[in-house]
Amino acid sequence: MKMFIYKSLIAILLLLSTKIYAQNYMPQFADARIKVKNVTPIKAYAFDLSQVTLLESTFKVAMKVDEAYLTVIEPDRLLAGFRKNAGLTPKAEIYGGWESDGLAGHSLGHYLSAISMQYASTRNPIFLQKVNYIIDELAECQKARKTGYIGAIPKEDAIWIEVAKGNIKSGGFDLNGGWSPWYTVHKVMAGLLDAYLYTGNKKALAECIGMANWTENTIGGLNDEQLQKMLFCEYGGMADALVNLYAITGEKKYLNLSYKFYDKRILDPLANQQDILPGKHSNTQIPKIIASARRHEITGDKNDKAIADFFWKTIVYNHSYATGGNSNYEYLSEPNKLNDKLTENTTETCNTYNMLKLTGHLFTENPSAELFDYYEKALYNHILASQNHDDGMTCYFVPLRMGGKKEYSDKFNTFTCCVGTGMENHVKYNESIYFRGSDGSLYVNLFIPSTLNWKEKGIKITQETALPQGDKTELTVNTSKPSTFSIRLRRPKWSNEPTVYVNGNLQKINPDEAGYFLINRTWKNNDKITYTTPEQLHTEAMPDNAERRAVFYGPVLLAGILGTTEPDPVKGVPVFVSATNNPKDWLSVVNQQELKFQTVNTAQPAEVTMIPFYQTKNQYYSVYWDVFTPEKWAVQQKIYDEQKRKQKELEDKTTDVFRFGEMQPERDHNFTAAKESMGEEHGRKWRLAGEDGFLQFDVKVDPSSPNTIIASYWGMDNRGRIFDILVDGIKIATEDLNKYKESRFYDVPYKIPPELTKGRNKLTVKLLPKAKNNVGPVYGLRVVKE
Repeated sequence: MKMFIYKSLIAILLLLSTKIYAQNYMPQFADARIKVKNVTPIKAYAFDLSQVTLLESTFKVAMKVDEAYLTVIEPDRLLAGFRKNAGLTPKAEIYGGWESDGLAGHSLGHYLSAISMQYASTRNPIFLQKVNYIIDELAECQKARKTGYIGAIPKEDAIWIEVAKGNIKSGGFDLNGGWSPWYTVHKVMAGLLDAYLYTGNKKALAECIGMANWTENTIGGLNDEQLQKMLFCEYGGMADALVNLYAITGEKKYLNLSYKFYDKRILDPLANQQDILPGKHSNTQIPKIIASARRHEITGDKNDKAIADFFWKTIVYNHSYATGGNSNYEYLSEPNKLNDKLTENTTETCNTYNMLKLTGHLFTENPSAELFDYYEKALYNHILASQNHDDGMTCYFVPLRMGGKKEYSDKFNTFTCCVGTGMENHVKYNESIYFRGSDGSLYVNLFIPSTLNWKEKGIKITQETALPQGDKTELTVNTSKPSTFSIRLRRPKWSNEPTVYVNGNLQKINPDEAGYFLINRTWKNNDKITYTTPEQLHTEAMPDNAERRAVFYGPVLLAGILGTTEPDPVKGVPVFVSATNNPKDWLSVVNQQELKFQTVNTAQPAEVTMIPFYQTKNQYYSVYWDVFTPEKWAVQQKIYDEQKRKQKELEDKTTDVFRFGEMQPERDHNFTAAKESMGEEHGRKWRLAGEDGFLQFDVKVDPSSPNTIIASYWGMDNRGRIFDILVDGIKIATEDLNKYKESRFYDVPYKIPPELTKGRNKLTVKLLPKAKNNVGPVYGLRVVKE
């Protein structure tokens, strides 16, 4: 008990003496720890996290459940790999998921950032204690290794020795046999910098400097060709961390080192305004661009500026879905070609985490409503929607398949990259609500209930808003003496004819060129701004299909709830049939407080209830809808009838159907297998055989006519799924399931050579994987005759 009281007293003393600094290295008006001044003129500055407090809202709910999750994570389990690799005895068992795999250690960096930010916002001493403990443990690891390096990556010493020699074997996610090792190094360095800036822990800075010096020693002897080959492997935000370290220390060698992580293959074309992004892994690229944006602030490098501006516009306007998220199976496709890219694996959450960082940096140089129209859209409809608000668990992908469902992490056995960014996402909703203009003005960017304590002016501003349930926002000024400055209110893209009142008086003002209503006056105690931003239903069409639309209410994307049983992947998602394109004619309000809507004489075959996408949890849903006029629907119904006719024709020609995973059908077909597994998804059971396994079964055929096997597969990221199809020991085809990417069933035919069926009523089919591959999953199989 005495030791607990002593530690608590120390924590309180540290809490009282620690100054907190701005988030994400966006320029802050006065930050003594940033030694290098910005060359680029800064027009808007971030506030300290401690100066903005969330009031009750969905955002605060999300923050509190994230805080609860951060509280139960055990630092010793995150530190286990670091201690082991340093030759020290781990104090606890390492966590599961990626922490027990090749990306071990990245979660510790995210966790350090998240608890440092949460301490900055709340001054909760629990988080300060956790930060200080982790930093002390890492110091012990760093001392034991004697090189400045800290890591938990499997076989890392061998990896780095080869890199230092210039022996580079690099793939998209593989560097000398390691899984994106620089990615993890960056996460650790970023966590150390956050611990320094947000809690004042000087050891954290010293440890980060040690890692940077080790980085210089490791790659300092590589020539440009070797460096570029190395950079083919994902390296996270290494350049960004080094630029930030330069800004903090003033040591130019770290700025110079940041340029060694300049990927010419990607960044040079972007600087020349060329969209070379199709086919590229999205989240590999975004941290590179954040580094360019940050470096431009520090150095004024015009090349970096061109890269950042062009990339942001290209992603936001050519590669993003209605949520503000981007990518399918983590990759970017052709610009404005998204209609056929709706799967369980759309919109990796890390991508949007990083896009919001980039947006914040761009805003500091050129504040505009355009930037925060995107920020708000992505914040509500991807980041907020990526968390289960009951328990704080998060999504790797936020699925946009019509009839899809979210899959959440678990507490201790996932630890993917998006679990890491998820730790941070939900404790920093207060970071960009307000910015301070270089002219002393105040930008109000987001309409989230909150209090700004503007200490430098001696002013407190309380924002109360019902948004998105209501359209009125009130800002109340609390000051001990009159103060003259401007308040800038973002005019949101989704609102028509907003009105601004000050103390009940209508202000006859228009938005400025940046899209903000500017109110310049001498503010007195209890002055009140009433800002009404009328919300309405509106739609956003797929860029390559005007008849597939998402529905919004104000800033909020609506999702149609399709129940807890997965709908038929082909026909289970209703369509909207209406003579108009106005969603006001499609929906009626059921509950304004809950933002619940109901389709009225619109959805076929059944009406749909719609709620904010961020409220969905364990239901199947759709956010995109195929919209038909009555005339086009009459044609579409004929297409559906034709599909039914073809299905009956297929059934009439079928000689055998084999349903996997069902006891009697498997007995009837003499099913045998090795290293198999089974499951059920999309309304059907499936079977899979692992490496060196097989699936084997008998099928009925018609000896009097040609026969074809038709196997059913679900399109997804099926890497490592190459296998042979053998009939009576004769190979008739080789299949690679990774060709099938859309979230739907693919029915793939394989013709059986006639000589195999001659005089036979039954054949034996065997599915045999290639080396280091699997078979399936196979969802069903039938044999048809001509």
